Amino acid sequence: MAATTKEFILTQEGLEDLQKEYRRLIDEERPQVIEALQNARAMGDLSENADYDAARTKQAEVEARIKEIEAILANAKVVNESKKKNEVRISSTVKFKDVTLNKEFTVKIVSSIEADPLTDPNNMRISNECALGQALIGSRVGDVVTVNATHPYDIEILEII
Repeated sequence: MAATTKEFILTQEGLEDLQKEYRRLIDEERPQVIEALQNARAMGDLSENADYDAARTKQAEVEARIKEIEAILANAKVVNESKKKNEVRISSTVKFKDVTLNKEFTVKIVSSIEADPLTDPNNMRISNECALGQALIGSRVGDVVTVNATHPYDIEILEII
C-alpha cells in the first residue's frame, strides 16, 4: 500500500517566505554551523567540549528545519488569491466585530504553516484550521457566525479586504 503524502496549503506570500528561509538556511546557517564544528574540533578533546556539543545541536536543528521545509515545498499547494472579495477564503483579510465585546478586529486567514497570531496585533495571521478561521471561511459581509471555541461567541463580518 502506498503512503499518502500530506498536501500543504500556502499563500503565495507564505511560499515565498519559506523559499527565503530555505535559502538562508542553506547559504548562511549551514556554512556557519560547519565552521563552528570545525573550530570546535580544532580545540582537541571532543568528549568535554561544550562548543562542539552546542555546534552539533545547532547543526541538528538546522538540518531538521531544512528537511521540514523541503517536505513542505515538495507538497505545497498555493491557493488562488483572487481579488474576489465576496466570500472569506484562505488569503482573505477580514474585518469583523465580536458581538459580545462589541470590539472590531482584523485578521488575515492563512494556512496553519503560516499562522502567527501573536507577533503583530495589527496584522494577525490566523490559521484556517483554528476555531476563528473555521468560522470565517465561507462567510460573507453581513453574516453573523458562531466561533465554536471553548466558550462559543458570535462575530459579525464587517468587511473582506
